Amino acid sequence: MNVVAIFDIGKTNKKVFLFDENYKIVWEKSVNLDETLDEDGFPCEDIQVLKNWIFDRLSEIKNLTHYVLKAINFSTYGASFVYIDEKGKVLTPLYNYLKEYPEELKTDFYNKYKGKEVFAVKTASPVLGSLNSGMQIYRFKEERPELFSQVKYCLHLPQYLSFLLTSEAFADITSIGCHTNLWNFKKMKYHKWLKKENILDKIPPLHYGKDSIKTEDGLAIGVGLHDSSSAIIPYTINFTEPFVLLSTGTWSISLNPFNNKQLTFEELQHDCLCYMQYTDQPVKAARLFSGNEHEVQTKRLAAHFNVPVDTYKEVYFDKKIVSNLRALNFQIIYPKKYDFDILKECPFQKRDLNHFKSYEIAYHQLMLDLVEQQVFSTNLVIHNSPVKKIFVDGGFSKNSIFMNLLAEAYPDIEVYAASMAQASALGAALAIHQNWNPKPIQNDLIDLKFYKH
Repeated sequence: MNVVAIFDIGKTNKKVFLFDENYKIVWEKSVNLDETLDEDGFPCEDIQVLKNWIFDRLSEIKNLTHYVLKAINFSTYGASFVYIDEKGKVLTPLYNYLKEYPEELKTDFYNKYKGKEVFAVKTASPVLGSLNSGMQIYRFKEERPELFSQVKYCLHLPQYLSFLLTSEAFADITSIGCHTNLWNFKKMKYHKWLKKENILDKIPPLHYGKDSIKTEDGLAIGVGLHDSSSAIIPYTINFTEPFVLLSTGTWSISLNPFNNKQLTFEELQHDCLCYMQYTDQPVKAARLFSGNEHEVQTKRLAAHFNVPVDTYKEVYFDKKIVSNLRALNFQIIYPKKYDFDILKECPFQKRDLNHFKSYEIAYHQLMLDLVEQQVFSTNLVIHNSPVKKIFVDGGFSKNSIFMNLLAEAYPDIEVYAASMAQASALGAALAIHQNWNPKPIQNDLIDLKFYKH
């Protein structure tokens, strides 16, 4: 059986999948690897341990007798650079994007390049410190110039993993285009600061995500993709009508591949940004920290009502509770003009739990508040684009209260819970389809459940 291997590298969980020609998972392995510390004592990915794990899994796959490995690709978290020298040796730890960024250095940088507002709009990058991966390169260059002079290439993590197998260095637009401060979205090319700071020569040539590199043993190796951009590929392949994908986890991210209007500074301040698709098209996105908020508030509810933390899993949508809560006016009615303060903090944080007779009623109120926030956030990316469908995947797609309230909030749009095994891994496999798979792509890759409003 012909298969493609996809390494799907998250910050905590590392996974590898084999997909057959119908894109069904036929084999998988996963592991949590121990972190190491960088020179400042900050936790970071141990690149050597990760490299060893990948090579061990590849040896294991090549020894599986039922499968013929045809291709390999990578989908990994973004905002992380590996710096290599002339010989391909790694020069620094894989710095963590959560590491504090020196305030003085940040101020100097933005002052040099027309200030935060102008720069953020040009690069579609909210000001996020180390999470703007280009700022990590700038910091390295300023703080350790001698070591930086040895750098041959700065590779985002997916491209470094591809380099390990091909010895060819490339950049990829999905990594370069995700809030990195590197890409000028107005001119669709690198921002000029890279040339001014003598960094541009250290960024390898761009390689299209749909093309692969052939190795001597006939394998097609993809150049690797940023996981958020990869996760949208199964949807763009399956659906041509304009849609928004609401990808829910710790963050709820609304992704609209059909809105190519320039981001405004106001939108950037409300946590909007752009991702790039592997086809070079921008995706407008808005982030909300609602999975995290849900976790915090369900712990608070569990403590107050003295029930297990996961009690919410037993609570199902109840129309009567919702209409009673609305009638009691617990639900703050926001004016129709956008009051973006709601994006800063969930109204439920300020609610007195003694007002609620039961856990079930209080949990419905939490979901009303979270969906209210969600509608504000998602509207930022729908904004005047002809969206016909909203697909929700991840944790909240399994929450009947969330789904029913969202469907009610969008009476003119079809709202679906979407489920698919491993969206970002599947996206990375589909991206290089033409390089290994003679079969047409099936149109049953995504299971949909429609929610009537």
